[in-house]
Amino acid sequence: MKVTNKLVMALSAMALMAGAASAERYVMVTHGEGKDPFWPVVQKGGEDAARHIGADFEYVYTPSADMGDMAKSIAAAAATQPDGLVVSLPDPEALGQAIKDAVASGVPVITMNSGLESSASVGALMHVGQPEYLAGQSAGALAKAEGATSALCMMHEQYNTALNDRCNGYGENVSIASTVDTTSDPATITTRAAAALQANPGVDAVLSVGPHTCVGVQQAIDELGMTLHHSCFDLSPPVMDAINAGKVAFTIDQQQRLQGYMPIIVLHLYNNGAGLLPGANIPSGPGFVDKSNASSVAALAGVDR
Repeated sequence: MKVTNKLVMALSAMALMAGAASAERYVMVTHGEGKDPFWPVVQKGGEDAARHIGADFEYVYTPSADMGDMAKSIAAAAATQPDGLVVSLPDPEALGQAIKDAVASGVPVITMNSGLESSASVGALMHVGQPEYLAGQSAGALAKAEGATSALCMMHEQYNTALNDRCNGYGENVSIASTVDTTSDPATITTRAAAALQANPGVDAVLSVGPHTCVGVQQAIDELGMTLHHSCFDLSPPVMDAINAGKVAFTIDQQQRLQGYMPIIVLHLYNNGAGLLPGANIPSGPGFVDKSNASSVAALAGVDR
């Protein structure tokens, strides 16, 4: 009996090891620099999805913000032949070939967050994210209804086509006096925003296209003692505080946890369901968060939204 028990235990251990060895493995490569509170929520979404399906998960970001470096990261990830790649696509021209090469090597790719319009052309199965131009239009329409007429668009990633789409969409309804390169550095955001506001005294509104940008720009507005219509993109605890304080009118919620979570689930279904795929891209936004609902989602900001 002892021998039999030992044999059963050995076979069980072998089965567990075999199962572990054959676990699916997914890699997510994004352009987040590590300074933006948006991306840890995306990463959490990917980790949660992988845990739910029993897969291994690796998250890779590009601290240099250099698109050449990001393309190399995509190539390196593809070379390990994961069961799937999830890739943000802020610069299709710089990243497109690396994604095409990954697909050609047999790695299925889903784009997320940015690059909706170029996703299919680089060979991705689909895209998960909000239509950015539409989101900008929606933000501009509400800002106009609330009295905004002329604005500065504060942008932390000039190379990112999604952020340009936000500014351009907003400009459909509110005139953009200037687009300001704030960078992603918190101190630089505030100083550059202050300089731009002082150089454009005729504006009555500001659009900040990221949560850390929103916080830094609001600091500049406060330090200058100005009163402007300020709207933003994405959520973080300080953004929620600014909304509840009446300093920021609203922010656009693109539900970034879904952008991390859904691609992993879709790739799992694709790999285990004979190519099973949704019939279309998955839009994760836009949604509005303002003073009427900020308190109800504040606890989720920076965690799940």
